[in-house]
Amino acid sequence: MTTATSSWLRQFKPLPQAPSSAVFLPHAGGSAPFFFGMSEALAPTIDVFAVQYPGRLDRFREPLITDLNTLADETFAALRTSPALASGRPFQLFGHSLGAVLAFEVALRCEQDLGRSPVTLFASGRRAPGTARRRTEDVHTRGDAELLAEIRNLNGTDSPLTDPALLELVLPGIRADYTAIETYRWTSGPALSCPIVALMGKDDPYTSEAECQAWSEHTTGEFELRSYPGGHFFLTTQQDALAALLVERAR
Repeated sequence: MTTATSSWLRQFKPLPQAPSSAVFLPHAGGSAPFFFGMSEALAPTIDVFAVQYPGRLDRFREPLITDLNTLADETFAALRTSPALASGRPFQLFGHSLGAVLAFEVALRCEQDLGRSPVTLFASGRRAPGTARRRTEDVHTRGDAELLAEIRNLNGTDSPLTDPALLELVLPGIRADYTAIETYRWTSGPALSCPIVALMGKDDPYTSEAECQAWSEHTTGEFELRSYPGGHFFLTTQQDALAALLVERAR
């Protein structure tokens, strides 16, 4: 059963008595159910919350957000009064692809506005802010067929993308997400104080080891880079290993 703690957050296995919490932020075109398996893998140690972006699934009537800083502002506003943070428990942030940059921006807001830091920020499947590949940041401007080809090539969407009626519903959200991440520009400022663990697939064409290593420049705390077998969506086959890492880091 899915529990909505707000329009922004979903829980598939609420564990209010768990000693810590973790917030998962999906990739472009993704939605909260992508992390259903992780909520099962982390029980009973970590209370899992997954972010649901506007314009997706049960939020499909809501306006899409095409600016990543606006998305970060609204995600943070929802989180700061949610059980994920308001309980005072230690918390972790885990973002994949677009979600990695969004988690970084949310972590900055937590430190600046709340004076609280995540135990660890997990930046998965995304090069560090400030390492943009400008020649390839144009997916959001392409036609529907090219946009679909990009998504299918990554093999990471939550839906099969074959039914015309379904495509009409999901394509605007996918394009909005690509617009948000591809037009995002990092503004130099104070680094995070929390540890950052960068995660990548060894065969990911969208994130090189050097670009992932550059996450180290965004924290004054501990940094670690871990690579796993697989491509951009390596986490779908490495769930157990990642769950063990989150449990280890939650202590």
